[in-house]
Amino acid sequence: MSELNKTSSLVQEFIIVGFPGLRDQESRKTLFAIFLTVYLLILVGNLLLIVIFVSDRHLHTPMYILVCGLAVLDVAITTNTVPSMLVLFRLEFRTAPFAACFTQTYFFLGLFSTESFLLALMAYDRYTAICYPLHYPNLINNSRILRLMAGCWAAGFLCATPSVALALRFPFCGPNKVIQCFCDYSSVLLLACGDIVVTSYVVLSIGLSVLVFPLTFILFSYARIISSVLRIASSEGRLKAFYTCGTHMLVIAVFFLIAAGVFISYRIPGTSVDMRIMGAVIQNVFPALMNPLIYCLRTKEIRESLLKMSGIS
Repeated sequence: MSELNKTSSLVQEFIIVGFPGLRDQESRKTLFAIFLTVYLLILVGNLLLIVIFVSDRHLHTPMYILVCGLAVLDVAITTNTVPSMLVLFRLEFRTAPFAACFTQTYFFLGLFSTESFLLALMAYDRYTAICYPLHYPNLINNSRILRLMAGCWAAGFLCATPSVALALRFPFCGPNKVIQCFCDYSSVLLLACGDIVVTSYVVLSIGLSVLVFPLTFILFSYARIISSVLRIASSEGRLKAFYTCGTHMLVIAVFFLIAAGVFISYRIPGTSVDMRIMGAVIQNVFPALMNPLIYCLRTKEIRESLLKMSGIS
């Protein structure tokens, strides 16, 4: 964190206020119980996927390395925000030191960007497997996919760095109440002293790039995949290919539709503050909750491995 900014800023900590419309104790207890349950389900589901992958050598292939990487990312995203949200729901408000708040913001932006890039990499894996099946073993192998995944993480945090650096250029000398359940970037930036218009547009451009470029690549990949699948002679082969891609398409739809909904809600006049906050919270937890269910229910190899671990078969 910038030492110059910290010494010149009057704000030493932020107050996270959560939902302005929910101030009674019963509502906060209900939210605490709901999100604690959801968080535990996320941990159990994603850690179970990781354990299944590690314990079954047959799953040590590029496709399932990516699935395992997505599970690790989902655990990281929710662990970055949900525990602090649980503290908030137990109390009327929560204080966050200046450095801790921006650290949470940086990790949220970095992890969110990394997931966007990782979903694009998963689309590339399926595109190569279906469109170039004979060349797939030479184009995609375990070591190469691990290097590409590391590149997704590096690119994700590289994209987050300019946004946080630009925010830290401003002094924070006025109000310190963050109208959100965690240190959300947009909510914190609004508290900066100074003209943030240019910074907002720059950050908006970075955010759109992180969403639009991977999504465009994903749509292009699946357009080519559908074109290739339709040329498969047997209906059984076409059905198998569509079923394999359908799992990933569900994961993509959950991630990008929720992200688009949150993005649009911030720009629709009249949208209630509580609805915007709930949108950001859902963006944090819903994909991480759904991904293990989607893969366990729709992926035969993972189901079989889970049954073997359970001793059922």
